[in-house]
Amino acid sequence: MIKEALFYENINDYIRCRLCAHNCKITANQRGICNVRENIDNHLLSLNYMRIVAENIDPIEKKPLYHFLPSTFTYSIAAAGCNFSCKNCQNYSISQVSQIFGTPLTASDIVKRTLDNHLLSISYTYTEPTIYYETAREIGILAKESGVKNIFVSNGFMGEIVIDDLCCWLDAANIDLKSFNDDFYKKICNGRLKPVLENIVRLKERGIWVEITTLLIPELNDSEKEIRSIAKFIKSVDEDMPWHISAFYPTYNMSLALPTPPEKVEEARSIALSEGLKFVYSGNIRSKQSSNTYCPNCMSLVIQRVGYSVTLNIKGDRCSNCGKILPGVFIN
Repeated sequence: MIKEALFYENINDYIRCRLCAHNCKITANQRGICNVRENIDNHLLSLNYMRIVAENIDPIEKKPLYHFLPSTFTYSIAAAGCNFSCKNCQNYSISQVSQIFGTPLTASDIVKRTLDNHLLSISYTYTEPTIYYETAREIGILAKESGVKNIFVSNGFMGEIVIDDLCCWLDAANIDLKSFNDDFYKKICNGRLKPVLENIVRLKERGIWVEITTLLIPELNDSEKEIRSIAKFIKSVDEDMPWHISAFYPTYNMSLALPTPPEKVEEARSIALSEGLKFVYSGNIRSKQSSNTYCPNCMSLVIQRVGYSVTLNIKGDRCSNCGKILPGVFIN
């Protein structure tokens, strides 16, 4: 299951990959940073094409998406590899790999399983979907033709050429804005901040529904200054863009780090709201209030959540109390 990759160019004795912001320079028989794209005979090949390493039916709230088809379930898939090497990766067993593995499936297989389970969407998640773009694109186009929506759960480090292509078939994305500090991106993730910020703007401009997630890690990205900076950036793009703030739990190469106290997440949420964001949620802590959605006009409860379950859902896209349209994509 190997396919010629998209978005690369031959330059003298090497290939320049344009899939993501690393723009890897790949010489003969070498792979890019993601370790799943290899230069063979001056052709860039996608080694993880249609090799699925994870398949699940998840609540869409788990992505997390709170303003996109709330209370529905989504067919979640992944292929091996990643273009980041985050020290705190929860899915390192499938993202940080040296050998490519996975179950061979076709786009028709995935879409059929989605439809057979009466699901409204497919989520490309668990690992970075950009690095299995050939797979996601093929599935996504067929899914769109079948009336199924497509979702990326992404680190936002894709190349602009990818965004120009995916806007034709992608419906929503949750972008992991890991920090507002470039040093954090370089030291913790082997990435950079600027391309992520630029891509959040690009995705929004191209009509894709975007929600943001930030994992607060004690003493690394949880200062008030940084939280305010992220909130101000999100507001500059769209004050209605939902922001999910989650607590860190020690894992992988940060197993000895301290977990995030729940009160720190609540404090960050309060700061973000004070900066003018309309929809800020605590991601993975128990809270009776901060996972619910309230009408920004009259403050009526419009969507109530307990964990990943929705116990009260909006009817259509309007507040039943004042009639204000809630931003997002909802089932009529």
